[in-house]
Amino acid sequence: MKRPAADIDADLARIREALTAARRAVAAYTPGRIDSVKKAGGDPVTEADIALDEVLKEMLLGPDEGWLSEETVDDRQRLDKRRVWIVDSIDGTREFIEGIPEWCISVGLSIDGQPTAAGICNPAADQLFLGAAGAGVTLNGQPVTISPKQELAGARILASRSEIRKGLWQRFDNEPMDVIPCGSVAYKLACVAAGLADATLTLVPKNEWDVAAGVCLVHAAGGHTQDLNGYRRRFNQPNPLLNSLAAGPKSLVETITRPLLRPPH
Repeated sequence: MKRPAADIDADLARIREALTAARRAVAAYTPGRIDSVKKAGGDPVTEADIALDEVLKEMLLGPDEGWLSEETVDDRQRLDKRRVWIVDSIDGTREFIEGIPEWCISVGLSIDGQPTAAGICNPAADQLFLGAAGAGVTLNGQPVTISPKQELAGARILASRSEIRKGLWQRFDNEPMDVIPCGSVAYKLACVAAGLADATLTLVPKNEWDVAAGVCLVHAAGGHTQDLNGYRRRFNQPNPLLNSLAAGPKSLVETITRPLLRPPH
């Protein structure tokens, strides 16, 4: 059922205000000059990650809504909620720590398991991506859309720097596409939604908070997402981990992933 325009506008306004507040908060920190510690899984976290998570939760979370974020202990009551905010206060923390301008603040809203409204802000690049199902996507207020690219030849594919370093992309060395290293997966998805790149593919597991907002933007911009089993994700799952994700124009995504498709277990 199509959502009323007033509801879509209200959600996007809420996301825009929260990202504006988070952007003001992160300005107190200097990328490339910030201390970090290791979390239990080995990923880095900074004071900024925690501070922004608190700002976003205060701005976004309303009555009878759920919350899932990287920096908040998972409250399983979210599984009983129709509306769930899925947030990463800083996606691309390693880039943030190293001063590489490919990190972002990522906010997605899932309604009944579907990514419905989203915003991704890259303060370092002065970019704000906003979009919702049925309303399209804007970049800094201007309408944008998915790339029209349909074939692999000459396609600009955004890839994780760490995956490239691990040799995971060597399988594509003989393919006629341009593999472009980039940081945050949320930022890669936003760039694909805005037509700044043709597609992106992550070959290692990611969590819902890494990709929910970006998936929403890609869909709202007319694109397609799937994992390497060929499935499209429903969000707000008990286990937030995804095994993989590809995004871009449908035929291009299918071409890229066809040799990699894994039989379901």
